[in-house]
Amino acid sequence: MKPHRRILVTSALPYANGPIHLGYLLEAIQTDIWVRFQRLRGNECLYVCADDTHGTPIMLKAQAEGISPEQLIEQVNVEHRRDLADMLISLDNFGSTHSAENKVLCERLYIALREAGHIERRTIRQAYDAVANMFLPDRYVKGTCPNCATPGQYGDSCEACGATYTPADLKDPISVVSGTRPIERESEHYFFRLSKFDADLRSWITEGAVQESVARKLEEWFSQGLRDWDISRDAPYFGFEIPGAPGKYFYVWFDAPIGYLASFTQLCERIGVRFDDFFAAGASTELHHFIGKDILYFHTLFWPAVLQGAGLRRPTAVHAHGFVTINGQKMSKSRGTFITARRYLDSFSPEYLRYYFAAKLGPGIEDLDMNLEEFTARLNSDIVGKLVNIASRCAGFISKSSGGKLAASLADRDLFAAFTARAEQIGAAYESLDYAGAIREIMALADRANQYIDQRKPWMLAKNSENAAEVQAICTQGLNFFRTLMIYLSPVLPVMAAKSALFFGEAPWCWSTAGTPLLGTTIQPYEALASRLDMKAVAGLIEPAAAEIAAPVTAAPRAAAPGAVAPGAAAPAMISIEDFARIDLRVAKILSAELIPGADKLLKLRVDLGEQGERDLFAGIRAAYDPANLVGRLTVVVANLQPRKMRFGTSAGMVLAAGPGGKDIFLLSPDSGAAPGMRVK
Repeated sequence: MKPHRRILVTSALPYANGPIHLGYLLEAIQTDIWVRFQRLRGNECLYVCADDTHGTPIMLKAQAEGISPEQLIEQVNVEHRRDLADMLISLDNFGSTHSAENKVLCERLYIALREAGHIERRTIRQAYDAVANMFLPDRYVKGTCPNCATPGQYGDSCEACGATYTPADLKDPISVVSGTRPIERESEHYFFRLSKFDADLRSWITEGAVQESVARKLEEWFSQGLRDWDISRDAPYFGFEIPGAPGKYFYVWFDAPIGYLASFTQLCERIGVRFDDFFAAGASTELHHFIGKDILYFHTLFWPAVLQGAGLRRPTAVHAHGFVTINGQKMSKSRGTFITARRYLDSFSPEYLRYYFAAKLGPGIEDLDMNLEEFTARLNSDIVGKLVNIASRCAGFISKSSGGKLAASLADRDLFAAFTARAEQIGAAYESLDYAGAIREIMALADRANQYIDQRKPWMLAKNSENAAEVQAICTQGLNFFRTLMIYLSPVLPVMAAKSALFFGEAPWCWSTAGTPLLGTTIQPYEALASRLDMKAVAGLIEPAAAEIAAPVTAAPRAAAPGAVAPGAAAPAMISIEDFARIDLRVAKILSAELIPGADKLLKLRVDLGEQGERDLFAGIRAAYDPANLVGRLTVVVANLQPRKMRFGTSAGMVLAAGPGGKDIFLLSPDSGAAPGMRVK
């Protein structure tokens, strides 16, 4: 028998500047299934997470909403806790990186690193926004990647090729705060000497700490040479001040992973677990991190080196996964495919999404596409048509033929043994994160169970009361098949499994329960465990979002033209010529244009409409235009649109533009012959 395992598990910290969405839910669900499987096997498995709350984006968003950063992260924390709980994520503790525990631990690890000689002070030249009067964090400088020449990349890493660098390495850098080119100013910063850990990290990776594909990616970074990591940022910055360094703050990527430890500290205090049992150097327990492939560098190089340098244990394993796409497209607010957890949960069972993701999740880092038609078909086929169908077909006959009592023996012990013999293979698939493989095995067994019932036709036998014993035997066999399948699926479908255990009159199951049939007991009345999905309702996951994004006062971002229908959305209703005649289209001259902190696609425009005067409005053309180049340009505005209050202010009109979207959105030039206020007919 395998020894009892003690395991601590984390999933990456959701950033506290927005809602939980399907992309993050993929990770939370992947993690939770593994955690529930470990618990089902009898292992001690603790699961912690927290909100990632520090950094300039939080500070700027709070400013835009007129609240303090502390108020913002508190509001988001409440929403994140609610959404994760409703998605059945079985966290033991969900904290915040802006906690007293995290501050203490950040200072403790920093001092340990400093005393061990792993911190070095250097004077650097750093990007500075002279208009906003602030040093710019890496993510607030964008430009062309110095490695692959992809434009629009952030100042720390390229989303196209994965290269890491500093803002100074970018070509044609622009401040995302003011839209101006940053200048350089000198500042003293604190560096973690990551380069000293090259050999130790290579050794750790060969111990099986990462997937093979991740190891190959890490080898690319090793071949380029590990660079020491700047762990400090200048004020203004929302975070923890570095001890002994006034005006200097821990970079968010230093304090964020320490947030795992802080959240675990809170759990230790609550339930009496010893922190050192899991984090002392040489601890025999396990530490597993689940992350997205976009944060590999931080979790597989920087983080294990920080832990080792501070005298703590390194992770047992870091498990990475790919991204979520919707109907083959990257999640996008403008296309209506940015689906939040709350939007999904308002209409559908969390277990449907859990099952769908599990059925497609393998052990690699490939992206996962959520095709809504496939989602509907798979759930209707597997859960309703195969799994639940077994119980619903057999339970009624047991109630009628034998008063709800199961037979005292199995009609086909060999076939039941074939079901239980798959336990180890299914368990091995769960353990290795090959959830898709586990689901395939389970559904193959469900097919065999349904075939067994179909061949024996208890509904025909039940027409003659003399066949009551045979009907009872067949349906007892069928219900035991269902019970075994539900035990195997417990990590994926925890609520359905709990209801099924109650149906059988049993306490919560463990993994080994599947090996022993349930016989001679009385079952409870059967209640439906799942219902069929309607494709029109599922399509609504996209349609409402597309409608919401179409409403703000912007040119159609990433679409062919204003009014273009987002993929999967219903075409708008036809309007009459009289309706169209009521739209007042006017030429407007752009007097000023500015970036909006916290908005990825919008610009704030001040426009002149001639006799109608000046007004402010928002336009989704940030990807296409430098604000400085818009002043003096002409555009067409829907002048009689009812003003709309947005979180950035009130927009009093809608800019119209043409083009395929992205960087190709076209306005009128100043020499077009049009004048401000001129009506467009």
